[in-house]
Amino acid sequence: MEKNNLLAGVAVALGLLLLGIALRNGINSFKEKERVVSVKGLSEKEVPADKVIWPLMYKEIGNDISQLYVSLENKNKAIKDFLMKNGISEDEITVSAPEIIDMKAERYVNENITYRYNATSVLTVSSGKVDLVRKLISEQSDLLKQGIVITSGDYRYQTQFLFTKLNDIKPEMIEEATKNAREAALKFAEDSDSKLGKIRTANQGQFSITDRDANTPYIKNVRVVTTIDYYLND
Repeated sequence: MEKNNLLAGVAVALGLLLLGIALRNGINSFKEKERVVSVKGLSEKEVPADKVIWPLMYKEIGNDISQLYVSLENKNKAIKDFLMKNGISEDEITVSAPEIIDMKAERYVNENITYRYNATSVLTVSSGKVDLVRKLISEQSDLLKQGIVITSGDYRYQTQFLFTKLNDIKPEMIEEATKNAREAALKFAEDSDSKLGKIRTANQGQFSITDRDANTPYIKNVRVVTTIDYYLND
C-alpha cells in the first residue's frame, strides 16, 4: 500500500515538473513571438507617360448665330485636317458640342457689347502617341495661319499625361520594396543582437503615380511603400 502511494506521489511530482517545464517553454516561446520589428520598404521608379489627352479649345464670337455655327464647323474641320495630316488618326479625335453664351441673355448685361454670341469649341485628342502630340502642341503655326488660336490656361481644358501600364511594373516594384524592408529589418536585428525571424504581418500599401515635376508632366514618378512586421529571435 505504501509502495503504491509512493509511486503515485512520484508520478504526481513528475507530472507537475513536466507541466512546469512545458509552461515555462510556452511562456518563453510566447515572449519571443511578441518581439517584433516593424519596417518600411520603398520602391520608386520614373516612367514615361504612355497616354495623352489633349484638348484643343478655341473661342469664336459673332452676332449671327447661323454664321457662327458655320465658322465653328469650318474651323473644327481645319483642326481635324491638321491633326490627321500630322499622324493623329480620326478615331483618336473627339469633337464636343460647342458651348455658346448669349451675352444679351445674361443677368448683368453691358449695353456696349460688340458681339452678342460667345462660343467655345473643343476637340480632344486621346492617344498613345505621346511624343507626337508633344511635338504638335509646340507646332501649331498651320492653325495660326488659318486664324485659329488654340487657347490654354482654362482649368477645364488641361493637357493630361497618363501612365496606364502599372500592372506591368507592379511585381518588380513590390519585390524591390520587400527587399528593402528586409534589409532594414536585418540591420535592426544585427544592432539589437537578435536574429530575424519570420514575417508576422505585411501590408503592401497603395501605388501612387505623380508628375516628376511641374515642368515635365509627361514623366511620371511611381511609388509604393510596404510595411512588414518581422519576429525577432535571440
